[in-house]
Amino acid sequence: MARQVFDFEQPERFVAGTVGQPGERQFYLQARDGQRIVSVALEKQQVRVLAERVESLLDEVVRRSVGEAAVPASAPLGSEDLAPLEAPVTEEFRVGGMSLGWNGDSELVIIEAHAVVEVDGSEGATDEDLELPELEADSVVGPDCLRVRLTGAAARAFAKRALSVVSAGRPPCPFCNLPLEPTGHICPRANGYRR
Repeated sequence: MARQVFDFEQPERFVAGTVGQPGERQFYLQARDGQRIVSVALEKQQVRVLAERVESLLDEVVRRSVGEAAVPASAPLGSEDLAPLEAPVTEEFRVGGMSLGWNGDSELVIIEAHAVVEVDGSEGATDEDLELPELEADSVVGPDCLRVRLTGAAARAFAKRALSVVSAGRPPCPFCNLPLEPTGHICPRANGYRR
C-alpha cells in the first residue's frame, strides 16, 4: 500500500485534544482545513514532548534571529482554542515517530507525525529501527505522515493548548508523582499504603 501524506499548509485549526475521562483518555492531534479533518492518535507523553520541543524551537529561532523572525515570545492573546476535538474523531493512524523543523525561508514551523512502523513483524519500532523520511520528503516509501506547517503564533498557541490538555488529567500523588485515581492509589513511596 502506498504511503499517505496528509499535508496541511497553515490549517484553520491544529490542536491536541482528548476523548474520554481522565485515566482513560485517548490523545489525538487533529488538523482541519475547510471540510478536510485528519486525526492521529498518540500517547500523552508524546503530546507533552512535542509541545515542549515546539516551545524550545521557537525560543531558539527568536534567539538566533535576534527578534527579527515573526515569532511571538508567547501565544498571542485571543489565540486560545478551547473547543473540543471535532467529531467524529476518526483515527487515521497511531503516531510512532515525530519530526520538527523550522523553514527559515517561509518562517514556518513544520511538524510531522509518522505512523507506527512494523519491524520484522512486530509493531512498535525502537528509535534505532525507525528511519523516518527527511523532513518534508514526499517519497512513496515510508510510514504514513501528518505534516502541518504553522506560523510562529499558531505554533505557540498549539503548544500552550497541548500542555494544558496534558496537565488537565488526574492530579499527581504528592509522594510518588503517579496519577491519583478518585478512589486513591497504592503509593510505592508510602510502603504500599493507600493514598
